[in-house]
Amino acid sequence: ARKQIQELYGKEYVPNAPRTYAKKVKNAQEAHEAIRPAGDSFRKPESVAADVGLDEARLYEMIWKRTIASQMEDAKGQRVSVRIRATTSFGEAEFSTSGNTISFPGFLRAYVEGSDDPAAELGDKEKYLPQLEEGQAPKGKAFEAQSHETQPPARFTEASLVRRLEELGVGRPSTYASTVSTILDRGYVWKKGTALVPSFKAFAVISLLEQHFGHLVDYAFTAKMEDELDEIASGQQNATPWLSRFYFGSGGPDGKGGAAADGPNGKTTNGSNGGIHTDIGLHAMVSDHLDKIDARAINTLPVGKSDDGEEICIRVGRYGPYLQCGEATVSIPENTAPDEMTLDKAKELLSAPTGDVSLGDDPETGLPVYLKQGRYGAYVQLGDMEEGEEKPKTSSLLKDQKPEDITFEGALKLLSLPRVVGKDPSDGEEIIANNGRYGAYITKGTENRSLERDEQLFTVTVEEALAILAKPKERRRRAAAPPLKELGNDPVSGQPITLRHGRFGNYVTDGETNASLRAQDDPDSITPERAHELLQLRREAGPSTKKKKAPKKKAAKKKATKKKASKKKAPKKKAAPKKA
Repeated sequence: ARKQIQELYGKEYVPNAPRTYAKKVKNAQEAHEAIRPAGDSFRKPESVAADVGLDEARLYEMIWKRTIASQMEDAKGQRVSVRIRATTSFGEAEFSTSGNTISFPGFLRAYVEGSDDPAAELGDKEKYLPQLEEGQAPKGKAFEAQSHETQPPARFTEASLVRRLEELGVGRPSTYASTVSTILDRGYVWKKGTALVPSFKAFAVISLLEQHFGHLVDYAFTAKMEDELDEIASGQQNATPWLSRFYFGSGGPDGKGGAAADGPNGKTTNGSNGGIHTDIGLHAMVSDHLDKIDARAINTLPVGKSDDGEEICIRVGRYGPYLQCGEATVSIPENTAPDEMTLDKAKELLSAPTGDVSLGDDPETGLPVYLKQGRYGAYVQLGDMEEGEEKPKTSSLLKDQKPEDITFEGALKLLSLPRVVGKDPSDGEEIIANNGRYGAYITKGTENRSLERDEQLFTVTVEEALAILAKPKERRRRAAAPPLKELGNDPVSGQPITLRHGRFGNYVTDGETNASLRAQDDPDSITPERAHELLQLRREAGPSTKKKKAPKKKAAKKKATKKKASKKKAPKKKAAPKKA
């Protein structure tokens, strides 16, 4: 690499000694083997492109540039910041800007290799400022006010969470995947696009740990414990004494004490017990704290006060989070992010009707009709629940209906379901329209088909129902997730471009062509221009050609060897004794 750098760019780009790089993660057990360029010389990307496909050429170019750049001199330049104060009729205003110039490109020269004009590419990385002196009074040609809104820190994604764990020295490359899957499986976070959103349960768990086991959730404790586990893995400590001291403390399981030999060859080391106090141990620590833990207080998150001055709080219960104000409670809708639960939102949920709402009396039966709230949402009910009697008839609301929009007439229509549409003239079997878990549908015997619109439940005729039942059954698919971002129209297809998250990560699409984002593309800051470029590159690459698997040869069936049935000899009859 050093020889090629000198040939391409000159001696000044080659450092005095080869550069070596230490691992970023302390004592990391690498998750997979690194790409290690080998050989006496590296072919330039343009010479390789003719021999391989488009994707392979791009991959080689990236590896080549990074390999060459890793053995080049640092880039050198100058950064200048300028602040200009001005006195106006409204008070004093301050303007600031910054510029930078590159005096020596260093490793940056490799990254612009292959462009039509490398000097211009490097120039784009510079921002020049006019010559200014301290105290100078420059004249402004034009002033333009631009709004600027600060944004809160972005939520963690899986990738950014792993980067943060690396910075803190928590975990190792081989454990990051299981860490992320654990917090998802236990419901501590849920995914909104690519972002990891904390749940109310996570707040309750953290509250418990911080109040009663603060050092267990301290980053330094976890990092220290990781170091000691690394020592065990490398043979510098023995696992069993370390675990005994961690769990039981220095007194041991019988409480008699005695130093345990945790070092190799039976030698005692000065292990810190993974941050647990040596005299106590985890077992005693938990046992001593159990009677001090107030489960109700731990599972309570304050929100604010109502208009009457009563405390409004979130409680994490067995069946999920809910709001409480005095005696009033209401469930929090699923997938509500904690930052969305403002005081105004809490008041809105608590003020919504939660009890039974009487809508009127059914003219046919004379029974009262109620609008009720259940565990799975709102529904209407005909009659009251009487002990020892049959349960009253109920009907769930349709997919697009809201409780506040339900009228007495609408409730009666819902209670008319299931509705007998009529009989099939060919066999006399009834066709029934009903509302189910997945929406409106019709059924005849064991056959059922979905209806396109909920209104068809009350209007579909026998002829229409038979036509729907005659169609082949469609396999139900999950509804497509909404796009993460809209990026305008594609100049080639004219179709709108959207950013979406799929099975293999983030991608942009115009409905006809899909293009995955590259490693350097940030979903939060991707521009329409970059989306156009990715789609065009994907079109130029053409359709992917997957190698067909060779059909498996069927194993020749061995003919079963027929066993010859052994003929059983009939028992010889004894000769009857002759009569005398």
